[in-house]
Amino acid sequence: MADFAAEGRRVLVTAGASGIGRAIVDTLAEAGARIHVCDVDEGALARLRQADPSIGTTVADVADEAQVEALFRDLQERLGGLDVLVNNAGIAGPTGAIEEISLADWRRCIDIDLTGQFLCARRAVPMLKAAGGGAMINMSSAAGRFGYAFRTPYAAAKWGVIGLTQSLAKELGPFNISVNAILPGIVEGPRMEGVIRARAEQVGVPYEEMEKQYLSRVSMRRMVSPKDVAAMVLFLVSPAGRNVSGQSLGVDGNVESL
Repeated sequence: MADFAAEGRRVLVTAGASGIGRAIVDTLAEAGARIHVCDVDEGALARLRQADPSIGTTVADVADEAQVEALFRDLQERLGGLDVLVNNAGIAGPTGAIEEISLADWRRCIDIDLTGQFLCARRAVPMLKAAGGGAMINMSSAAGRFGYAFRTPYAAAKWGVIGLTQSLAKELGPFNISVNAILPGIVEGPRMEGVIRARAEQVGVPYEEMEKQYLSRVSMRRMVSPKDVAAMVLFLVSPAGRNVSGQSLGVDGNVESL
């Protein structure tokens, strides 16, 4: 359907070489978007280029201002502008009681999950304005609407993403730029497996029992896939989603608590 297309849209996806990011890249490319990707994993970027040579890539850590500047220089040179920013980069951060979390681990989680989105948004907005409008999608989490015991850096960052999103939606709406947050829940894949395993080891129960506990808090009793999240991104950047802004959209099977 034409309303669910991204034909010709110039898109930047951060951390787009694997996981949710790769699913977003594949979905938007199939819908006709022109895409540039950054990631810290050079091997994953090489595999992405091999799979689709039309996609531009830059090795960049979004928490590093100089690397973000280099990323946007590459983007401008390759695409000549920007219509969509997908702020996808993030890490799980440490699992532990607050008194056990180091300042270094706290800062690293906040720097990537929140400050990285600020750094990319700051550079992207002038390009979106120059394009006459566009869309920004910021990846939050179900942890952005619940307290999350033993995952305080991650939850704090993801709540911050909601504040960033709602503020920018007000600031940028007059420039025809929509800004939304997506809140995935329990997303199948290695990252979630690591989170569940860390929590299981912390409380001394088998992995399978901890996974069952996690899913018991989801109304639909199942994980979501990266493709589910990518489908929401496509909707938001397509003509069908043009009047959706300032929203925190759960793609999570209805997580009831964390």
